[in-house]
Amino acid sequence: MSDDVSDIAEYYNSNPEGEHSRLERHPLEYELTWRYLNQYLPSQGSILEIGAATGRYTLELARRGYRLTAVDLSALEIEKCRQNLIEAGLADRVRLVVADARDLSAVTERGFDAVLLMGPLYHLVIEADRKVALKEAYHRLREGGILVSAFISRLGIMGDLLKNVPAWIEEQTEVRSVLEKGKDPFDYAQGGFRGYFARIPEIAPLHEALGLETLVVAGVEPAISADDESYNTLQGKQRQLWLDLLYEISAEPSIVGASRHLLYIGKKKG
Repeated sequence: MSDDVSDIAEYYNSNPEGEHSRLERHPLEYELTWRYLNQYLPSQGSILEIGAATGRYTLELARRGYRLTAVDLSALEIEKCRQNLIEAGLADRVRLVVADARDLSAVTERGFDAVLLMGPLYHLVIEADRKVALKEAYHRLREGGILVSAFISRLGIMGDLLKNVPAWIEEQTEVRSVLEKGKDPFDYAQGGFRGYFARIPEIAPLHEALGLETLVVAGVEPAISADDESYNTLQGKQRQLWLDLLYEISAEPSIVGASRHLLYIGKKKG
């Protein structure tokens, strides 16, 4: 493995509830992702979830009757996921594994009906590591199975940075590195969020090189940039209708890259 990701494990160990609460603060990402999962996952079967965190998706997938193996780099995230599953009466439906996405030797099963890789790829800042993680996932997927992976958009994050950390623009070395390379300079201090920010044209070829057929590349926060509040305050029929519309336009090429989070869905050729 090329990059030491112990700082990323520590980032999540320091706040195991962080991802769970993040999706509560950004419900459009969660709700629109479920639209795609509902459309493309098989109605039943086995799922390998890599980057399961505290089980925000794991719990619902288990409730729906899927057989799950849930993997995460953070031991504390996995322990919290275990507690959440026990509280929900779902612990017997999920096998939990602490592992790096680049080395899934602890997952000896093959032939999963679907693999979810919704997090690890945007923490692997070296391209070779992203390719290894995808290869590990691909080899555990059956022919005809579905692979779902998540990315953070290099340009889609700009609205969030402008809104929440406007002083970032003064760090011009970092700004140029993110724009040109999709990551912070390697000599920058570690300890916070460290990730790789992708451009749309690279996503499908990265997966297709393994033998996946691309079904869709979509933005799961289409048209809202950093304006989560406007969606979050919607209720009832209006919220449902806006979700319908945003789902409808989420794969429109002219706006995909403006979303902060991106979703790739492909099928293993057989």
